[in-house]
Amino acid sequence: METFEVGLTKSYLVRIKAENIEKAKEYSELFTSDIQDLSSIDDRAELKFEIEHIDCKINECFEI
Repeated sequence: METFEVGLTKSYLVRIKAENIEKAKEYSELFTSDIQDLSSIDDRAELKFEIEHIDCKINECFEI
């Protein structure tokens, strides 16, 4: 198998209770994360792939 690097962008809407919007944004960035490989051994074998590394490049909150 060859190794490739791909860029992936995901966006989330987080509903959070906090003292103010600044803290809501800060805590949303700080306490949320999904940077993990969710594939199973069977997925990798059947589909012939392997995620070697995931590195968070952007974790920025903005007001909607």
